[in-house]
Amino acid sequence: MIDPITAVAMATSAFKTVQKMVSMGREIEDTLGQVGKWYGAVSDFNEAKRQAENPPIFRRLVASKSVEQEALEMYAHDKRIKQQEKELRELLMYTYGPDAYKELLGMRRKIREQREKTLYAQARKRKAFIWNVAGMAAVVIMSGVLYQLTTLILGKM
Repeated sequence: MIDPITAVAMATSAFKTVQKMVSMGREIEDTLGQVGKWYGAVSDFNEAKRQAENPPIFRRLVASKSVEQEALEMYAHDKRIKQQEKELRELLMYTYGPDAYKELLGMRRKIREQREKTLYAQARKRKAFIWNVAGMAAVVIMSGVLYQLTTLILGKM
């Protein structure tokens, strides 16, 4: 899974590339490929933001940033993404017409569905598996400790 800072950096890079391509008069098909990369990075950012809102217990304990600092960073990144989206919408509508923006929305929906079905669902399953294994290991260890204590106590009687 990608971290929010990397996702925003990738989105910003794709956004700047779209701006350059449009200013150079590139065809809509070429431009929409870069817009797709932008939406992919935004999708990664949104998933990272969702995960940051509900971090595992271990991460909460060893987090290097304060809650306030992390919240401010997420807020700033979210605002940057929203501003880029607004500019992309305006840029595409003025350059290629309203149909381009409709095509863009369709692309966005398709990317979101695809990522949800594949990447994010798999990542959630993998994370759940790891936590389940860790939980089972903790139960086995606690059972062993309890058995040893019981044996020790009963042995002294």
